[in-house]
Amino acid sequence: MTQLELAKKNKISPEMRFVSKSEGMPVDVLKNRIREGRIVLIKNAKRKINPCAVGEGLRTKVNANIGTSQDRPRIKPELEKMRVAIQHGADAIMDLSSGGDLKKIRKAILKGSTVAVGTVPIYEAAIKAHKKRGRISRMTKEDILETMDEQAQDGVDFFTIHAGVTQNTLERLNKKKRLMNVVSRGGSFLVEWMIKNKKENPMYDHFEDILKIARKYDITISLGDGMRPGSLIDATDRPQIQELILLGELAEKARRRNVQVIIEGPGHIPIDQIESNVIIQKKMCNNAPFYVLGPLVTDVAPGYDHIVSAIGGAIAAYHGADFLCYVTPSEHLRIPDKDDVKNGVIASRIAAHAADIAKGVPRALDWDRAISKSRAARDWKAQIKRSIDPARSKELRKSSMSKNSDVCTMCSSYCSMKIMDGCLRK
Repeated sequence: MTQLELAKKNKISPEMRFVSKSEGMPVDVLKNRIREGRIVLIKNAKRKINPCAVGEGLRTKVNANIGTSQDRPRIKPELEKMRVAIQHGADAIMDLSSGGDLKKIRKAILKGSTVAVGTVPIYEAAIKAHKKRGRISRMTKEDILETMDEQAQDGVDFFTIHAGVTQNTLERLNKKKRLMNVVSRGGSFLVEWMIKNKKENPMYDHFEDILKIARKYDITISLGDGMRPGSLIDATDRPQIQELILLGELAEKARRRNVQVIIEGPGHIPIDQIESNVIIQKKMCNNAPFYVLGPLVTDVAPGYDHIVSAIGGAIAAYHGADFLCYVTPSEHLRIPDKDDVKNGVIASRIAAHAADIAKGVPRALDWDRAISKSRAARDWKAQIKRSIDPARSKELRKSSMSKNSDVCTMCSSYCSMKIMDGCLRK
């Protein structure tokens, strides 16, 4: 049985007990929120990992995208990026590979990852069709379902499924005339297929078949935002909202089939629209966990988009987003390297943690209290150990040591905390 099915039967699984203990949430509260679809436990039934728990009242989670491209098809760099992402606190990994031996790459990532692994199955199905038949538009429903079944057997924990990109959504898109039409890779594959074949999205038409595969392996379906805006100019427009309404309906269908589901969201959004986007998603999708890319709050900062997304991510998570997909400094410019991955993960973790403090997530503020005590005592070793990136903290401290070992080179002997120690603790 899936975790959702167990919760509906009022049964508590070992995975639920683990999450209850690690997150500080009473197990009955956790079980009830799983039953209601407000929390999901992302874990393929075949995998021997701890679940990635996402949803209401839990710590905001962070996903790191990795994967090859046609220009960079080697497996080794992606495995190193995976290691770096997990080392720096990523709660999940998505393999977005589009170059090289996709099955071999996926299996290597699944073997090496200690956290949940997601994929976008339409990538592999479309790429196979292109290689075999010369065009993405010659992809068949069998290509899609066979790819999903194979990935499920390999152990993939969650799938992004672009089932909300329908002919009706395309009609809205054609009327809107966006600045940037479809920026989702999976969405663009399906749009091309639909236009060339003059048929409905096969992922929408065969959604029941997709759910059968997901239920068999307890794979969480992440309903993808193929119409997400790629520019602030296009944010919160009719195609985006049209797709979101449909995703809410598909989420209900998934829950009825005992399949766990999360909803993906934009994308590029101005700060003043983030709260309304979260509210609309929660309303339209019956409080399903919200998985956001960033969001990015300005389009003008290539090379610094990890900062842009951290700003948006903190605001989105504070207002109720549950899962942040990181953005790296190299977004919009190139495939990320391992340093980009590290910076992206840490930026998103900072955003997630800042939001968790404001939301009152259990134990969130304890971390800040502990490091503040170390800072007040000028216990540099403890302060560094408790920091979000101890290696970086240690490197900076070591690079510029004060003559007085208990202070830093910013204030030296004029350290405010040391002065206060001298006059208040006599």
